[in-house]
Amino acid sequence: MPTPRALGILGLERGLPPGAVPLPPVPGSLLNPATFDFPIISEVVEGAWVENVVRGDPALETAFIAAARRLIDRGAAVVSSTCGFSIRHQPAVAAAIDAPVVMSSLLLLPALLRQLAPSAKIAVLTYDSHHCDEELLGIGDPADRARVVIGGIEGGKFWHDELKRPAPPIDVAAIEADVGACVTRLRAAHPEIAVILFECAGFPVVAPAIRRLVNLPVYDITSLCRLTMASVA
Repeated sequence: MPTPRALGILGLERGLPPGAVPLPPVPGSLLNPATFDFPIISEVVEGAWVENVVRGDPALETAFIAAARRLIDRGAAVVSSTCGFSIRHQPAVAAAIDAPVVMSSLLLLPALLRQLAPSAKIAVLTYDSHHCDEELLGIGDPADRARVVIGGIEGGKFWHDELKRPAPPIDVAAIEADVGACVTRLRAAHPEIAVILFECAGFPVVAPAIRRLVNLPVYDITSLCRLTMASVA
């Protein structure tokens, strides 16, 4: 039997001391091998921290490309990322390697809009709504853009934790509380919301809980990775 090809994941710097052993990824996370039924491999993008990736640092493009090429050399069939804001580097990485590139769940947004009635809205849940701008959404039609509602968890515990160096262990309860509160606020203001899209690649760990809370479809980066890997593996 041939060896299954892997999902390659571009990870951000976490600030661990040299020689430190990172904690196992939490269940449901992008970097947890049990999340998928195919292998995963990862490479850290040198100099890419949550802070400069979220705000958009064009100087990181070369490092993203280099890390993506290392993944391809190791056998990656698809390349993704642990931060949805890295979609800014999607065109450059896609042009640099010969494999599908899915840097962010935001790539799903145009397709999800077409799945719904014209009166329905999509809630995009993001790590930081101040930086989730029009460039990232990629929605040119004003009518479609009016159907996209953005909510962020900036200022919450997970937001603060991810900016620390080193970043502390993932607090799943804090993510669930922050995301749940954000979704509740958005639905109160926009009852037309019919789908939730997690921009943040840290949110899949609470996707089951949020699905139970809202009884709506919830998509995230793991949804996109499964779809893309199924097309090539």
